[in-house]
Amino acid sequence: MVSQFVSSHRKRLLGDLDFEFPEGTHAIGRLDADSEGLLLLTTDKRVTRLLFLDTVPHERQYLVMVQHVVTEDTLQKLNNGVIIPIQNGEPYLAKPTSVRRIDDPLLLYPFAADEREKYPHTWLLITLTEGKFRQVRKMVLAVKHRCLRLVRLSISDMQLGEIALGAVVDVEAQVFFKKLNLQQPV
Repeated sequence: MVSQFVSSHRKRLLGDLDFEFPEGTHAIGRLDADSEGLLLLTTDKRVTRLLFLDTVPHERQYLVMVQHVVTEDTLQKLNNGVIIPIQNGEPYLAKPTSVRRIDDPLLLYPFAADEREKYPHTWLLITLTEGKFRQVRKMVLAVKHRCLRLVRLSISDMQLGEIALGAVVDVEAQVFFKKLNLQQPV
């Protein structure tokens, strides 16, 4: 599914979900079509600016399945930061808050079972305070691992938890702003 309501491509869209979205609803921090997990939606256009352009960094946590076994050396490289291309191929040092190996992804995300687990792979938990275009995928590729699956687990204190795939949970504004560590606009 694409994390938008309108597209010229024939893909599933947010409007296809079984939920009556209020007019003006838009995604905050979109997920690409190959990713899954927590997606925040709002009708308040100020939230994107507050969350992503604020001087206070907001952590995002991702559960990532990569091809092949990640060595300790590679894990250290990721934790130290890797150069990835961003706009117009410009090099950028992508330095996560943390990267660690996860032995049992089902404890973090009940829907993590994957048929590709029969092949050599590693599950990683990557925490970032930035979100460049396809950053996680580019980071693991920079250390010679292909991203097989990417699940956003959280943004600040807003957690995916055990929310079912495709489910929409309506959150009261006060709780929404508190969990995102944002000052609620008046």
